[in-house]
Amino acid sequence: MEATYWSLLPAIVMLILVIVTRKVLISIGTGIVVGALLLNDFHIWGTIKEIWTVFYTIFYVDGALEIGNILLILFLLFLGVLTAFLQASGGAKAFGDWMLRRVKTRTGAEIMTVITGLVIFIDDYFNSLAVGQIARPVTDRQKISRAKLAYYIDSSSAPVTVIAPISSWGAYIIGLLGGLFVANGITDVQPMEAFIQMIPLNFYAIASIILVFIVAYFHFDIGSMYTHEKRAKEDGGLLDPKRNQVSGDLSDVFDPHKEGKIFHLIVPIIVLFVVTVIAMVGTGIMETEGSASIIDAFANTNVNLSLIIGGIAAVLTSVIFHMQQSHPRSRLKQIFIEGFKTMIPAINILILAWMIGAIIGELETGSYLAGVVNNASVSSDFLPAILFLIAGLMALATGSSWGTFGIMLPIAVEIMANTDMTLLLPALAAVLAGAVFGDHCTPISDTTVLSATGAGAHHIDHVLTQLPYALIAAFTAFIGFCVIGFTHSVWIALAVTILLLAGIVWLTHLLFIRGKKKAS
Repeated sequence: MEATYWSLLPAIVMLILVIVTRKVLISIGTGIVVGALLLNDFHIWGTIKEIWTVFYTIFYVDGALEIGNILLILFLLFLGVLTAFLQASGGAKAFGDWMLRRVKTRTGAEIMTVITGLVIFIDDYFNSLAVGQIARPVTDRQKISRAKLAYYIDSSSAPVTVIAPISSWGAYIIGLLGGLFVANGITDVQPMEAFIQMIPLNFYAIASIILVFIVAYFHFDIGSMYTHEKRAKEDGGLLDPKRNQVSGDLSDVFDPHKEGKIFHLIVPIIVLFVVTVIAMVGTGIMETEGSASIIDAFANTNVNLSLIIGGIAAVLTSVIFHMQQSHPRSRLKQIFIEGFKTMIPAINILILAWMIGAIIGELETGSYLAGVVNNASVSSDFLPAILFLIAGLMALATGSSWGTFGIMLPIAVEIMANTDMTLLLPALAAVLAGAVFGDHCTPISDTTVLSATGAGAHHIDHVLTQLPYALIAAFTAFIGFCVIGFTHSVWIALAVTILLLAGIVWLTHLLFIRGKKKAS
């Protein structure tokens, strides 16, 4: 079954179940069982052992603890505690009141959220979780649905991080390119130079960023997003009442402290940001034995360790502020307990996502899709567009942008080195773009989980509301990669992508939005 079309079955089953049942735990769990059955030729005992193995290796492998995964789970727990403190201290309410006096419209709140997401580009995990803490008080007050907040977070985190050189993603990609260029004898362009030149070629990232501004400014609500926004505006229901699983939401648990001040929210978040960035640089320099540039430091940083250091510092800051308020000790234990509890749904989904990722890895789904590219006998003009689609399918099936980078970038370099070197950078950019697209569409991506967590949204609501926008951006990007394959002109392809995006938005507005207004 490995590295054959059968390896796609678990991902297909899981995605169908997610759409039909809208129950993410059952859907991912079924995908895990199907994958384990395939790996063990449908032997029940072997399947059970397989499932147990992929579970415990999340925490313990090769005689040692899997520190990275454990740290990320701990960070989620600390984030829950931090969220509880921000709510209980009254800081979130004070910030919301302050912003309401300045951000007086839904449009202003949405634009503020998007800009915040673009500014915090240092890491997608950090972006997903920090932006939610900053924006949620304001978007809640303006009756903006949690599903839309999750969309803004997710579609302004990975797209900006993948085109930012000074970020964990940028550094990782530059590091990969360095090794690939040496291995293939490519000397006419350096890794950093190549990355910079690929920024305008990442048509999906650019289309996604433009689209979030269009959605924010023109209220371009389509698909199930329209339903969520209609409910939020009419009766204040920020969440779908049919769901029973949401992370990071404490609105019904704590009454905000009457002594709450804006700095009770702002200072812990600033501490989280500053300490995390310092820790990322510090762990990167330590990994390279003190001889690293900033780019090298980010390429070798320990993101999860840095997040937990920043999270602990932020929680300690909140504890100090809390102890200065009246009657602090009576609520301190409750805040920690409720904060931990809010993160349990997100952790459950994340663990299952890791498990299905391991199963799909053993089935060699990525290798099968990569082989499809290698065996395709097509004109080099079509290769950027084809690589975009294959990378998207791989990220969709595996839930991993970075895993897709690691598999597809070497293949793209090898293919272009033997066909058409003039399209090397468009082909590499297509891989990066496709990986982010697939990441946006899959329910098993860690960034999808964390974006929903940061927004306090239901995970499946986020997946389904973001999907139409991801497909629109992907279609325009695909056409852009087709255009650059034939014209070899970056700016013509980029212009076509943007104009096509504008045309699709206008046409969709006419067909969908006006139709909804007439129906109502």
